Formats: sequence, structure tokens, C-alpha cells
Amino acid sequence: MKIGIQGAVGSFSEEASNKFMKDHGLEDVTIEYLISSKEVLQSVENQKVEYGIFAMENAQGGVVIESVEALALHKCKIIEMFYMPIEQNLLALDGINIGDITEIHSHQQALRQCKDYLSENFWSRPLIEADDTAESARRLGEGKLSETAAVIANKACAELYNLKIIERSIHDLKHNLTLFIGVEAIK
Repeated sequence: MKIGIQGAVGSFSEEASNKFMKDHGLEDVTIEYLISSKEVLQSVENQKVEYGIFAMENAQGGVVIESVEALALHKCKIIEMFYMPIEQNLLALDGINIGDITEIHSHQQALRQCKDYLSENFWSRPLIEADDTAESARRLGEGKLSETAAVIANKACAELYNLKIIERSIHDLKHNLTLFIGVEAIK
């Protein structure tokens, strides 16, 4: 059995998929890291995966536009909608301090969730939108981004990609929740 998720290893979607599997008693499941909502829904519709998990809306960042667009293109059956707490963290390479950071990479949603923090602390540095928070962390850890770049991502990414947490819980809302959707093919 396969479950396709919007995100990479260490993403919030991976956490959501683990909750979904536990809630539905699913075992021996392989996670397919499909990065985008469009890929998830396309894989569900074409029955390359049995289930799909993706983010739909965040309390601070609003609707996840890519998910709305993907739902408009692909047919699926919604099985469950559930909220997950999201803790955004600022991650960088070891030896980089907050004053060394020259740019910040993350998904558009994460940047929105941390907009006040970013405007107070990094107003003069470029914010670079990426396809996934965890994928940004992976790229930084693999040396594919500038050494002085930082990423906003799940704390799990620090250990996974050999990064350090510069600051924890940088999201603007105290109770930062994201609505995730679990889907399957229409049979």
C-alpha cells in the first residue's frame, strides 16, 4: 500500500500522514514523497497510490493555493479532514548565526505564517519561495543553497539534514494549525 504526500522527508505532511495511518489502522504503508498537491492528487486519481495527504489551509497563512488548484484539476474522494499543530523553526548550517543569514528559503505558506517575525528580524533580506519546507532544508544541508542561507521548516529537518535550529517557534500565531486532507480515488 502506498500513500502519497505533499512534501519531502521531514515535512509536516509526513507527520500528517503518520497520524492518518494511525487513525485508520494502516500498516505496511510506503510513503511516496510527491512534493506538490498536484502530484499527490494526480497519483491518487491514476491509482499509483491508494491515499493522498496534503495541506489545505493554515490558520495564519490562509488557503494553500496550490491545493485548491490541484483539487480543481483532479477527481478524488475526501476521506478525512484534520488539523495538525505546526511549529515553524529557523534552521541554518552549523557555524551560522542569526546575523550571518543573507536569505531565507521556504514554502510560501511557511513564509506567510512567519511574516511578522520575518519583517521584524529580516526585513532587508530576500525571502525565497520554494516548493516545500523540508525540501528547502534538504537542499541547504546538501550544499545546494548559499552557506549563509536559512530555511523555515519543521524541527525534524534539523537532525535529518544536519542543520541547527537558530530559533524555535517563529510562527506568528500561538496556536498555528494547518488543515490536512486525506483522499482516495473515486471507485
